[in-house]
Formats: sequence, C-alpha cells, structure tokens
Amino acid sequence: MALQFYSLFKRRDKRQHCREKETKKAGSTRITRIPMDEDDGFEDAGTGTPLSAIAEAFEELSSCLKSNGYDDLRLKPFCDACSLVSVLFGCLGIAFKFAELEYVSKVRDLAEASEVFGSLNSILDSDVRSDTVRTPGSLSRNLRRVRQGLDLIRALFQNFLSTYDDSLKEAASMAYAKVCAPYHTWAVRTAVSAGMCALPTRDQLLMKLNETDDSAEREMRRYIDASLPIIEYIDKLYISRSISLDW
Repeated sequence: MALQFYSLFKRRDKRQHCREKETKKAGSTRITRIPMDEDDGFEDAGTGTPLSAIAEAFEELSSCLKSNGYDDLRLKPFCDACSLVSVLFGCLGIAFKFAELEYVSKVRDLAEASEVFGSLNSILDSDVRSDTVRTPGSLSRNLRRVRQGLDLIRALFQNFLSTYDDSLKEAASMAYAKVCAPYHTWAVRTAVSAGMCALPTRDQLLMKLNETDDSAEREMRRYIDASLPIIEYIDKLYISRSISLDW
C-alpha cells in the first residue's frame, strides 16, 4: 500500500505555488492568489514512482523559493511536498518507525496550521511573539523536527549512493548519527540501533520503491539537490531570529 501513497497526492502546478503572495496590513496577514489561466490548475501525480514524485515536488518548492529571492516559502505547498516523504520512512522498516511516527504527526500539524498561517516565516514570527518556539507541540518545534526528517532522508540518500553494499545498515546508521542522534535520548538511540538489523537490503528497498539502481540514483540526486536549499532556508529562519539550532 505504501507504493500507492504518491498516487493519492494531487500536486498543484508550481506556477500556482509561486503566484501566492502574502500581504500585511494593520497587523493582519492576507493571502492573495493571482488569477491563473484555465489550464494552470491541479495536476495528477501521474504514474511515476514514489521517488520521482518526491523529487519533482521538492524541485518545484526549490524553484519557488529561488523565484522569491529566498525570502519566503508558502506553508501549504511545503506540507504537500513533505507528506510524500513519509512513504520512504515506511519502506525502511522498524529502525525508522520512530522517525515515521514523529514526522507524519508533525507534518499533519503543520498542514492543519496552513489554514491559518500562510508561510514558514509567519509560523516563526507567531511563536517568537508568544515565546513558544521550543515549547513541545509548538509549530516552530514541529517545523524543526520536519526539517530533521528531510535532512535524514537526504543524508541517507547520499550514503546510499556512495556505496554499493547490499546492507543499508552502515548508510542508515551514519545518516542517523549525523542528523538525529545528537537530539535523541539514550533510550531512543538504543532502540534505533537495535532496529538497524531489520533494515531491508538494497535490492529489497529498490523493489519497494519500484526503482532500478540507475533510476534510483537519478531520483535520489534530484531530491538531494532540491531539498538542500529548503533545509538551509529553514535553518536561516531560526538563525535570523537568534534561535540556535542545537535542539
């Protein structure tokens, strides 16, 4: 069923993403959508693979961010793209179950908040005003955790492409140790380490994702290149507000 996940998502044309603008007046935020041509509506995800759907979604996000001068990113399309990534955690089995559960819940919370908040900037601004940036359950904290999930997949892909070992244990362990382990308790780190033995093999993962070695390399590199500007942008949102990243 995991392989069907991507086909349920209707991606909005990237031109619509870029045509949503946020204006502020008298302390309020208003979202303005510039009228589009009739053929600028929704698109089906098509018959591609989960990896190709994820790569395309993040390329669109990266393109919109660049077109905005790396100044702002809409929350709704961000959540739409992030929701696709959960299928990857599901394919990795019990070792990444903790990440899947946390990631999915945080993306869902942010998606619900997109009915109120138009952009990632507005989330941070709201929590800074209420002094709840690091409060458990706050949107700023949820965004931080989603960012870690995106970076974990990016690091895993990089390690996957740098070796042809049949086992994914080393690639996954290195990605986890770099991205998530510094922020997890001893109990969580221990559970993750034990679960690494249950990771699928390289061939099993490719089969679950309906990819070959060549096609997986192509789509993984697309995601790596497209997700990095998004990850760096999120970090800058915190740094620009004098919020450290060590949490």
